[in-house]
Amino acid sequence: MFLVFIVFIALLFMSVPVGFSVLIAGTMFFFQHSADTLLTTIVQLPITQTQNVNLLAVPLFIFAGNLMNCSGITERLIKLAMALTGHWRGGLAQVSVVLSTLMGGVSGSANADAAMEARILGPDMLKQGYPRGYTSCVIAFTSLITATIPPGVSMVMYGTVGSISVGQLFTAGITVGLLMMVLYMVFVAITARKYRPVYEKRLPVREVLKTARESVWAAVFPVMLIVGIRFGLFTPSEVGAFACLYAFIVGTLFYKEITLAKLIKTFEQSVVDIGAIMFMISMSAVFGYGIPIDKLPQRITLLIAGLTSSPYMVMMLIILFLVIAGMFMEGSIIILLTTPILLPLTLSYGIDPVVFGLILCTVVTLGNMTPPVGLAMYTVCGILDCPLEEYVKACIPFVLVVLIEEALLIFFPEIATVLVRLLY
Repeated sequence: MFLVFIVFIALLFMSVPVGFSVLIAGTMFFFQHSADTLLTTIVQLPITQTQNVNLLAVPLFIFAGNLMNCSGITERLIKLAMALTGHWRGGLAQVSVVLSTLMGGVSGSANADAAMEARILGPDMLKQGYPRGYTSCVIAFTSLITATIPPGVSMVMYGTVGSISVGQLFTAGITVGLLMMVLYMVFVAITARKYRPVYEKRLPVREVLKTARESVWAAVFPVMLIVGIRFGLFTPSEVGAFACLYAFIVGTLFYKEITLAKLIKTFEQSVVDIGAIMFMISMSAVFGYGIPIDKLPQRITLLIAGLTSSPYMVMMLIILFLVIAGMFMEGSIIILLTTPILLPLTLSYGIDPVVFGLILCTVVTLGNMTPPVGLAMYTVCGILDCPLEEYVKACIPFVLVVLIEEALLIFFPEIATVLVRLLY
């Protein structure tokens, strides 16, 4: 597998698309072991990988998120976030934190949330005097909350590859997402105190309740998903289908904003998004084929055991590795390739697989917000015309907030599992 990883890294540096890099590097294992393997397996593996019924949830959640975005829910959530925190100091920065939290139950995509907030909140923040780098970082890094609160595609992939309950991951994702929201709200309250609020005084309770009533369909959606999975109403793939139906009904019957033209555009966007991620998922089967044959998890476990016997040190080493990997690779690929290797290692140290899954999904998604190849970073900087140097200088404390959250989960894993233990 050493040759496979070397070829993979070389192809990435040559700017070969990730999916093709995974495929080409994975075939190296078959050429190395041509006497023991059949080359026809290279063709069979991608097809077999996509036959997993649990992976059906991935395209369904992507389509449901795009449907939600065109159903009018996003505009109502912006109003609710404004009503809840617009009167606070650093109001628009706080609005970004709360809006990303509310959007978690709608899109589940950090990149989509960052792009939306950059277009809607970004210009107003710049007019109020927020530095361009700080504005870009607030919008980019708070979108990490969106990817953590269910439904998150990364959690579905981790649960499928690692045979971990997706329902438990979704449940833990709520508490982890809320923890991240609290940490970023405290951080913003400290760093953005000098910026004036959106509203001079708190809105009347009646107006806040009216705004909340309009947004209730989005707010209750994650709860409905978890309840449906927990009580056996849906499997993870079935709940994805329910999410699509739910978004369509809300957008057509309640908000009446989904038109035929919007629906066609949503289908087109979803096909592109689904095609890209499913291609990478299918190609990862070729790459991962040699991992159990070469006994890579066992080798890494022995190597780490020779370095330390502390599970805390093991998790810190893993997080360091994931942060570096996330800076250069797409998060979905990291989850698909590292879960079979790292999950057995963490289990051997007694680390809860649900807690590890949330840490893994959060840290690899962090790569979207960090240089050199962070997609959310380039999206936000492009929309707000922010120089990359300003963004990099401003992003360091935002990264530290995420690492503080991961440290809390390592030393106090009960934070993530409190709801899981109540419901399961």
